[in-house]
Amino acid sequence: MIDAAIKALSQMFAPALRHVLLKAVGLTLILITIIGILMQRVLAAWAETGANWAEQAAGVAPHAAWSALAWLLSIMAGLGIITGALFLMPAVTAFVGSFFVDEIGEAVEREHYPSEPLGRALPFFRALTEGVQFAGLALLVYLCALPFVLFAGLGVIILFLANSYLLGREYFELAAMRFRTPHDAKAMRKTNAIYVFVAGMFIAAFVSIPIVNLATPIFAMAFMVHMHKKLSVSGSELIKKPC
Repeated sequence: MIDAAIKALSQMFAPALRHVLLKAVGLTLILITIIGILMQRVLAAWAETGANWAEQAAGVAPHAAWSALAWLLSIMAGLGIITGALFLMPAVTAFVGSFFVDEIGEAVEREHYPSEPLGRALPFFRALTEGVQFAGLALLVYLCALPFVLFAGLGVIILFLANSYLLGREYFELAAMRFRTPHDAKAMRKTNAIYVFVAGMFIAAFVSIPIVNLATPIFAMAFMVHMHKKLSVSGSELIKKPC
């Protein structure tokens, strides 16, 4: 796994992937910005509405005090959005990665496995469906883990383990689907579940680094291409125990 991670890191800035990296980072920034603006508008509107309702219900403080409270709540909402963006980054980058899986996979296969057949490109809507499903599942898991963030350290551990499972699962299946049917790819992932989960920890660690995590789709897909090759005996065989 360490060798695969080193290979993935070393190829991220290679000419074959440089333009993919720029596109993935740009699209990720656009999505995060749009989500942040929408969340800020919604939360700011709620803060103003709540302050107006409280002013009418209480009627004991001047309007300026309630306006100041609404402004303070808006600032707090903005800070919360910044924090929330860190939690959303794994889901967003995985969704973005679904658009570039074939470019990344082919570049890695040509560079490191030139004597082996190239994988088949995933149908666009298949890759998009996988990305949307993952993003939805990730958001559900994060919402369930969010209450534990209040407990020192526990929430961070839970989110890290959740990211390890979700990101490992997503990118391994995308890499495997270039050579296998979706059913066989999922079966292979389940057969090697522990191995894929441990591999997912490398991606979870990468996505936890601010700024650097914008390049998660490139690293994660390249890394899992190597993992799939390692776990493959041939184009159609599965192994039950990783070697």
